[in-house]
Amino acid sequence: MPQDAFTIKYVAQELGERLCGGKISKITQPNKDLLIFIIYTAAGSVKLEICLAAKGCRLSLADADVPAPKSAPNFCMLLRKHLQNAQITAIKQIDGERIVYFDLDCVSEFERTSMRFYVELMGKYSNAVLTQNGIICGALKTTAIGESTRRVLFTGAKYVLPQPQDKCNPADLNGLEKLFDGFCGDYVKFIADNVRGIAYSTAADIAEAYGGKPTAGDVNSYICGGQIAPCVIFADGGPFDFAVKYCGENKKNYPSVLQAQTAYYAYICEKRAFGDMKRRLLSALAASVKKTEKRLAAIEQKLLDCRDMEAVKLKGELITANIYAVKRGMDELEAVNYYDENGGKIKIALDKTLSPADNAQRYYKKYAKLKRTLISVTEQKREAEAQKSYLNSINSHICAAESVCDLEETEEELKALGLIKAVESGKKRVVKQTPFREFICGGFKIFAGRNNLQNDRLLKSASPQDIWLHTQGYHSSHVIISSRGESVPDSVLQAAAEICAYYSDGRNGSKIPVDYCQRRFVKKPPRSNAGFVIYTDYKTTLATPDAHGELAANDQKTGQ
Repeated sequence: MPQDAFTIKYVAQELGERLCGGKISKITQPNKDLLIFIIYTAAGSVKLEICLAAKGCRLSLADADVPAPKSAPNFCMLLRKHLQNAQITAIKQIDGERIVYFDLDCVSEFERTSMRFYVELMGKYSNAVLTQNGIICGALKTTAIGESTRRVLFTGAKYVLPQPQDKCNPADLNGLEKLFDGFCGDYVKFIADNVRGIAYSTAADIAEAYGGKPTAGDVNSYICGGQIAPCVIFADGGPFDFAVKYCGENKKNYPSVLQAQTAYYAYICEKRAFGDMKRRLLSALAASVKKTEKRLAAIEQKLLDCRDMEAVKLKGELITANIYAVKRGMDELEAVNYYDENGGKIKIALDKTLSPADNAQRYYKKYAKLKRTLISVTEQKREAEAQKSYLNSINSHICAAESVCDLEETEEELKALGLIKAVESGKKRVVKQTPFREFICGGFKIFAGRNNLQNDRLLKSASPQDIWLHTQGYHSSHVIISSRGESVPDSVLQAAAEICAYYSDGRNGSKIPVDYCQRRFVKKPPRSNAGFVIYTDYKTTLATPDAHGELAANDQKTGQ
């Protein structure tokens, strides 16, 4: 990401045009590396994001809401104290540096002061520092007095800019000509290493723009010429970067650098949030699956113990049949096994302290206990296997998810199961119901659920004559073809089956069996798990998994 001084110069210019004259109405700090300012301007309310993380540090405008913590961190409280209702009078970049400062007119009940807020966008050294008359009032990341450091950053110290880099100023044409004199080699690395305020990606574009061998004048013209074409660069089907200008292909142009930056980081933040949420849900689910598998292993062991219960019963019967031959104090009885066609004998262990009748009863009681255990454990096994299958269905939907919206209802499902701890708050969180995946084929609408809760809702919303589809032997989304009472063509049925196969555990295979029937033959048993149904009167077709992005409804195509 080219958050170099070249890019930041235009970001600062556009922020100045948008925000100067505006008043800071709200300040939040959602996490340790993110500050959000809500600023009222003549054109309306604007949300400014100041991200100071090692990766993705930036000054950008955003639309998405980020929840704030219940209690604000100390630095956030300091900013609220001094900058609440402050007016922004100027936004400028320190020449050639990745530092932007805000000049602020601050008004309180008792005084009116001028303050300067520095935002240093320098990778892992990124920071935010509030100053008054050059003295630090507070910093997001401070240095201790005893630390050996070139810059002192703590309250009461004088604010000092970082040491300038020993590189050539791109505005100094004479200096550039001396630098380039006689050079022949890797121009990209040479420019990035020796010209101030230029990231490697920007240097690569300079070289590309001028045929691989740019001159000093070319570098000066590119950086200082003022001609820009903001864009988002695409690669591998998604946004890869944004730039002030870019001479390559696979890009989308925007009217301003801020808009290009906002579009790019909206995608990056969504992608990161989706990845984090997916990992969190899968982790919680894996722990529960492991617990269920452990329970199944214990149940299997109990069933193994019950395997010999008929032999235990036989021993009791043989003792009873031969009770005349059993004497108290015997530790073993060898009796003819009358169930054995060959007339074989069996040795039966006895308890010396018990009478013959009590020894027989001991085996009968053990048999009765094993029989009760078998009945109980068999039911437990059925429940555990059903639970494991249900958890695997949730896993399937998480793996098939394509956005945060796809996961939100699954998160609520896991909370209801107690697998994820619900965050306690004064208000009950209402999760917005995400629309079904929707496709149009041959004039028929095809709907696919995104998770178990959606599968239940989709089933309820379908008409009795609609066609319902589900993979055979795989967990999958429920798919409905809205038939409108008409006969569904084979081509539409096949497309729906391919969509169903794609959103299933078998999406990496081929010729996946998909069952289909009319909705009226699908029933949901009372008190069954979300997404669980039974069905009859069905047929089966084979389908190759296909997302059919070309059939997706217009509002869904960007997510496919």
